[in-house]
Amino acid sequence: MKLTNPNASREAVMLFEKIAALDGKILSGQQESTWMGSEDFEFDYIFEKTGKYPAVRGLDYMNDDFKGVNRRAVKWHERGGMVSVCWHCGCDFSGSWSECMNTVIPDWERALTEGTEENSVLIRGMDKAAAALTELRDRKIPVLWRPFHEFDGGWFWWGKGGAGHFRRLWQMMYQRYTEHWHLDNLIWVLGWSQNGKNYGDWYPGDDVVDIAGADSYYDGANPNLWNAVLEVTGERKPVCFHECGKIPTPEELRNAGTGWKWFLTWHTEHILKHNDPEVLREIYNDPMVLTLDRIQD
Repeated sequence: MKLTNPNASREAVMLFEKIAALDGKILSGQQESTWMGSEDFEFDYIFEKTGKYPAVRGLDYMNDDFKGVNRRAVKWHERGGMVSVCWHCGCDFSGSWSECMNTVIPDWERALTEGTEENSVLIRGMDKAAAALTELRDRKIPVLWRPFHEFDGGWFWWGKGGAGHFRRLWQMMYQRYTEHWHLDNLIWVLGWSQNGKNYGDWYPGDDVVDIAGADSYYDGANPNLWNAVLEVTGERKPVCFHECGKIPTPEELRNAGTGWKWFLTWHTEHILKHNDPEVLREIYNDPMVLTLDRIQD
């Protein structure tokens, strides 16, 4: 397996190769919140309950928090952790979750057609994150970049235009970020929703996707989603449990026969209310689960 970008940075290549080579292990991941009194709220909670920190920190450029996200990404990278970034925003690439849900592209054809004003507006919006990502590139920090997640669910603006328009949107961002901005530190992570249906219709192509995965807030290892992704990508791409609520136990993962490369638990109530502290401790201390200290070793 190789990264799709032939000019990928050494750091991105090394991270991708480590992830692709995982066999019988799974990286632990946790999405952050920044409004619970501490920007490390979830991470402090996990350490309190388990004595471990996750390997992957999930960040979000929502509300144009480019400076804050980058600062936390640098800090996490310096601790030896892996950095994942998503972006909840409206169709003008501002705002947060509400704007994701409640804004729409009025004319997809014009927005995706080069030379139109609508296309220029779309590019100017997505360039905001590109400008921020250059700072991480220049610091030699590889990023698991996962834009436009749960696109096939139909609830976010980037999926409301249908599969064809989504594929073109993804391809446009990939080309813009790779060829214009030279963001060679990005590992492009595609994340379907938990519906498990018609995944192939939404796939932008092997040439613009590095890692594929699926989100699920259903309990267990979700082998149905694992199989749905594999039906599209085969063995050509590493596959991750892109987002989850209740973390599957190592026993559930082994029994299901899934080979998820990492799990990324959602923030606040999902890690707090949907994961029993004793089970959380067992998961984070199981030899199968790679935590921050284990990836440093």
